[in-house]
Amino acid sequence: MSARSTVAHTPAPSKRPARALLLEAAARLFYSRGVAATGIDAITAEAGVAKKSLYNNFASKAELVAAYLEARHAEWLELYRRRLENARNPGERVLAVFDAYADHANVAYLNGFRGCGLLNAAAELPAGAPGRLAVRKHKEEVEELLARHVADLLPGEEPRVAGLARHLAFLLEGAMARAGLEGDDACLKECRMIASRLLADL
Repeated sequence: MSARSTVAHTPAPSKRPARALLLEAAARLFYSRGVAATGIDAITAEAGVAKKSLYNNFASKAELVAAYLEARHAEWLELYRRRLENARNPGERVLAVFDAYADHANVAYLNGFRGCGLLNAAAELPAGAPGRLAVRKHKEEVEELLARHVADLLPGEEPRVAGLARHLAFLLEGAMARAGLEGDDACLKECRMIASRLLADL
């Protein structure tokens, strides 16, 4: 076989889709620098793609931000599902939510841990913006997950279930805010202990 025919039959190296590269670059920069401070040029440079590639995949920066929020929510859900696989009872399933938050805090971030990426982004968006509504929906889903597991601990006690789930959700979000300011997961570990004590007293 000639050298020419050998080259012709060698498969070209696979290239990752520009959309995936852009989303990953945006995620790194939005989290480390903030949404408003991160321009299109910085994202395309970080992704190593042409600016045209961004507009071939996203109609606007706002659409890219929305995709980032969806991806971050999906990332957290995957961490939660992994924790849930090892939970043996309703109490451990409640704590799996707390553990997933701690797992998210321990991702290797570009410039260190800065708290909840969803809340950070929402704080930069105007009231009523679709992105803020998406973040609210995520937080409500977390509270619903907590309520579902608490309901298994307190069958037939719906008002108490709702109150405790909200208490746990507020505890978790408060700890996440403090953890972001302090730059590590210490507050999240402490709030997990508090939650564990609350569940033990039921």
